[in-house]
This record gives sequence, structure tokens and C-alpha cells, in this order.
Amino acid sequence: MTSEGRPGGERLGRVFLARVIEPGDEVAGRWVREFGTGEVVRRLRSGTDALPGVGGTRWAGLVARARRAEPARDLEAARAAGARFVCPGDAEWPGQLDDLGDGRPLGLWVRGRPNLRMWALRSVAVVGARACTEYGTHAAATLASGLAERGWVVVSGGAYGIDGAAHRGALAARGATVAVLACGVDQPYPRGHAALIGRIADQGLVVGELPPGDHPTPSRFILRNRVIAALTRGTVVVEAACRSGSLSTARAAQRLGRFTMGVPGPVTSALSAGVHELLRGEATLVTDATEVVELVGDMGDLAPARRGPVLPRDLLEPAARTVLAALPGNRAARADEIALGARTTRDEAIARLYELRALGYVERHGDGWKLTRQAMISVRGGRSPC
Repeated sequence: MTSEGRPGGERLGRVFLARVIEPGDEVAGRWVREFGTGEVVRRLRSGTDALPGVGGTRWAGLVARARRAEPARDLEAARAAGARFVCPGDAEWPGQLDDLGDGRPLGLWVRGRPNLRMWALRSVAVVGARACTEYGTHAAATLASGLAERGWVVVSGGAYGIDGAAHRGALAARGATVAVLACGVDQPYPRGHAALIGRIADQGLVVGELPPGDHPTPSRFILRNRVIAALTRGTVVVEAACRSGSLSTARAAQRLGRFTMGVPGPVTSALSAGVHELLRGEATLVTDATEVVELVGDMGDLAPARRGPVLPRDLLEPAARTVLAALPGNRAARADEIALGARTTRDEAIARLYELRALGYVERHGDGWKLTRQAMISVRGGRSPC
């Protein structure tokens, strides 16, 4: 057995297959499930006994890739990059990835010190468009920072735009973040995020299905998104146009029964149109970290009720507020008139008027009482009386 708890042959076989088979290949996943890793490796190496479900051309392509696979070299390259290979059955394997069925990763290359399984148990994906607005960047960074401050792990794809803002928000809060790449974990992509991905590897985790040295392709980005969705309790899309690739993460989360959330944007912004379409369906509208945690967190993690700012008049006793509301806005009034408007006695009205005068709401004008300017603004909610 290896130090990770899996037989060396099984682990080496999965490393071999990770070099030969593309991520998310459900036909190959079924081979592994039905025939076992060793048998699939044997047939690919020999090239003589084709496995079911593929045509001759595709089988020949897989065999050609198998001839170039060197799993021991891949493991050595990973070690040199500070990475390890985690596969199903390991103590560090996140069990929720098994929800992907035959499309689950053969294994994951993990760069960073924390335990992937433990971090994934309390994680949320924050994704969105590469071409984003300042609003989207601010919303993603603020949301990620709030989640990190509440002890949640922020998972994203390391890309430009919303992904980068989410990672930076979590790092700024000295929190935990995971970047799931569509390439080898020793090949930071995009190149402009090399320093950011390096910081994530130092403070968090960089994860990927592809072996060291492999490069990203458009299809690999889309397939990478299913891992982000499966790894986390829920996915938040901050900003995305109707054809944004980040929407595939949300759709994968919905298929897997995970929570799907969206941060609304301006109704005039095409970059939020995809999010708004999600919100018209089964996604939940969220505006900050507390609302996300209320949805994905444990029982009792409730977001505070939304309300406007507390105004000075809100602190008055109900009887005093009633008398205050009974004063005319444009003239002085006698105590008996105010009492009539407040549906109380003259003596009670006078008592409340003296209380209100001490607080600066009313003032005496001969035999009458009049609102101060401060009170007129307060009573009318900031609007001058007509």
C-alpha cells in the first residue's frame, strides 16, 4: 500500500489513464467501473483487445496516447511542482465527486498543503464572466471575502474576471480558496494569473484533473466546471452573459442537486443576462455572503432581516410617535387639536409634547405647538411637507 492508502498498482494505473483519457469521458469511466483499472490499462497498452463503446479510429487514438504515457515521470513532475495525486478511495478524496458517476475524475492533482476533502466539506463556488464590469468585480470580491470571513472555502476556476476577483477577495480576508484548473497544476493558466495561482498554492489549494504539463482547451474548461460544481455545496454566478461558459457550472450544480444562486445585475447589462435567466428558473437570488450561508450552511445560519436605516423617531414610544404624527406640518396647533388627532386626552397629549420638546421634535409657539425642522424631516421620511 502507498502512504495515501491505495495500492501502488491502482494509483499508477489511474495516473496512466489520466494521461490517456480526457476528463469527463463517461465511456472510459464505465470501463474502469466494469473491468477495473488494471484491465483497462492492460488493454490500452497492448492495443489488441479493444474495449466496448468506441469505434476503431477512437480506439487507435487512445492506444497511440497510451504508448506515450509514462506515469512514473508524471508523478515525479508533480512532486517537483509540490503536487500530489489523489484518487477515489484515498482519505483525502472528496466523496461528493462520486455524484458525477462514470464522469467523475480518475483522480485529481492537488498542489498545496491543506486537506482537499476537509476543505470541500464547507465550500462554495463563486464563478462568472471573464469579461466583467467593475460592478461584477466588486460584487465577487466582496462576496468571497464575506464567505471567507465566515469560515467558508471559496472555489473558482482561476480565470480572468470574476474568478480572479473571487480568489483575491478570499485571500484578502486571509481566508481559504481553491482554484480548479483546466490544465496541469504546474502550468498556471492564464499566464497573467501566474502570481495569483502561486499565492493560492501557498495559502490554499490548486487542483486539476490533467497531468503535469498539459495545456487547456475550450472543451477542458467546460468539463472542468463540473468538478467545481460537484466539489462544492453550491454555486454562485456573479456576472455572466447568456452564452458565458460559467453558466455550465450552474447547470452542472443543478443536475447534481446542489444549490444554485445568482447575484443580480443591472437589467440593462448584457453581462448579467445569463444570471437573470438563471434567476427566472430554479436559482436563488443572493446579494451577500450571509444570504449564501443561509442557503448552503447548517441549520440556524440565518441571514438578518432586511430593513431600512433606524431613524430617530423609530426609538420613540408608540404614544409619543402618535402625538408627533398628529401635529400639522405647516403651522402651530393647540393641545386640544393635537389630542383629537392623536385620539388621546388633552393631558396625555401635553405630557407627550413636553417629552418631544426635550428631544428636539417640537417647540412652543404661544398657546400652540409646532414641529421643528428636524422633526419635519423625520416625520416625512426625508421629504418636505406639501
